Amino acid sequence: MNSSKDPLLLAGKAIAIFMQGAMAFGGIALVIALVAVLVMQGTVNAEILEKTGDLQGLSPALTIAGLMVVGLAIVAMLFFFFDKLRRIIGTVGEGDPFQPQNATRLAQMGWLMLGVQLITLPAIPLAMNLAKFADHFENAHFTFNGGLDMSGILMAIVLFILARVFRHGTAMREDLEGTV
Repeated sequence: MNSSKDPLLLAGKAIAIFMQGAMAFGGIALVIALVAVLVMQGTVNAEILEKTGDLQGLSPALTIAGLMVVGLAIVAMLFFFFDKLRRIIGTVGEGDPFQPQNATRLAQMGWLMLGVQLITLPAIPLAMNLAKFADHFENAHFTFNGGLDMSGILMAIVLFILARVFRHGTAMREDLEGTV
């Protein structure tokens, strides 16, 4: 199969490359913003204290930084997820997808997707702390839909199952080649 003529593989590869680029851009933006928040921590906290009158024993700047760290971890995991996907698409385009590396890549993608789901859990209390301050600012609309995403968990399970299918397919092919 020639991947240069298969529109599905071309689209999949283009999307994977685009998403990797988007994750890299997002990661760079988050690092810059994180450094800015940490450097300006006193100013951020003073601004919020002025509006709210009480920081309630919390450091909003550190809460914002914590959310950025969680976001950075998610972006990094998704960057590697799309790298694995791009590499699998490449082997499909070469006509040889049943390779041991693809079974490993699929399992790694499953772990990455599961990691994305689990890393959102620490964001919940951070977002709840930040929400306490949002009401004091005009035009500040803060919403947070946190928790485990069942579609992401389902995707991780499907990836783990596909990894087993690929391992089994690779073993069957090796057995067949050994008997011929």
